Amino acid sequence: MNPTVRYVDPYAPRGRLYRAWAGVVASPLGLWLSRHIGWKVDPYLLKLTGGRLSMGIAIPTGLLETRGARTGCPRQNGVIYFHDGERVTIVASKAGAPQHPAWFHNARTNPDVRFGGQPFRAEVVDDEAARERLWQLADRVFPPFATYRASAARGRRTIPILQLVPAPAGGGGDERA
Repeated sequence: MNPTVRYVDPYAPRGRLYRAWAGVVASPLGLWLSRHIGWKVDPYLLKLTGGRLSMGIAIPTGLLETRGARTGCPRQNGVIYFHDGERVTIVASKAGAPQHPAWFHNARTNPDVRFGGQPFRAEVVDDEAARERLWQLADRVFPPFATYRASAARGRRTIPILQLVPAPAGGGGDERA
């Protein structure tokens, strides 16, 4: 099995059915299912299918592999993503929860990550103009991000955006079996 990262164009049109499914995923029932089932099953499902299937069904989801910030142990999480040129963009929304997802802390501490089985270097986007541009793209890919931002802001949290830069051939990214 050779996992790959499917290119996700944030400018591609998304139909009513896609937007309706995104709404279901972000509904209270969808969030409950995500937290209690999807977030636990997705890493296994994504790995087993080479990234072709996830609990998000139509929502572009990929397997992010990080190293634990404290333990250094490998961690795997399914994350929603899209492309910005050759960079993979992921949003550390945690559905608008008041704290960042653990994978964000891991990627910030150990920025050499794998995504879809490929090596990348994770970079936090701090520039406000770049963040605004990426939020516009993110909202096209997954409209509930806007609701998540509002929810996180009520908890005084700013949702981080990470961009994964492809590691140079023969270097970068950590080596994992």
